[in-house]
Amino acid sequence: MFTHLKNIETAFRHVKLFSYLLIAACTIISCFALYKSYQAADLASRHIYILANGKALEAFAADRKDNIPVEARDHIKMFHHYFFTLDPDEKVINANIGKALYLADETARNQYNDLKEKSYYNNLISGNISQQVVVDSVQLDIDQYPYYFKCFATQKLIRATSTINRSLVTQGYLRNVARSDNNPHGFLIQHWETLANRDTTLQHQ
Repeated sequence: MFTHLKNIETAFRHVKLFSYLLIAACTIISCFALYKSYQAADLASRHIYILANGKALEAFAADRKDNIPVEARDHIKMFHHYFFTLDPDEKVINANIGKALYLADETARNQYNDLKEKSYYNNLISGNISQQVVVDSVQLDIDQYPYYFKCFATQKLIRATSTINRSLVTQGYLRNVARSDNNPHGFLIQHWETLANRDTTLQHQ
């Protein structure tokens, strides 16, 4: 009788051990399945399809940190384009300056107000002067935050009889903000200032 009870107890221990092992195996398999499903979902979310000319093109999403230099330089170029590319038309001036001010803090607005008080924009309109800017290069330091930049550009003042080229150098910092239609890169220029803006050449038409 005692032998029979001992066999039952041993069998019970074996069943209990097997049950523990089975539960542990099921838990491991479930965790692995969840991990792989999240991994697959994340991989799928990185696939973006863009509709262009009636065709679906596949693109891949990347982490923001991978694109910081590219997006930051483009943000700086966009800002300088809108702020300095002007035509002798008040609506064009207001539209471009308005777009530029979404990309920078009050230091850009202060420069705009200063130029406005000096009748700079009125002189462009009355003199039928167009102003263009081409960004030559942007130095960017992403090892510190906010990101410091220095922008080197060529500014052109186009009159009916001549074109004046100016060397333009500015500097400032970039900080992260939320993306929007008015600020697609999600940066804001702050502490922006002009270091140099001097004539270099004069071309007669």
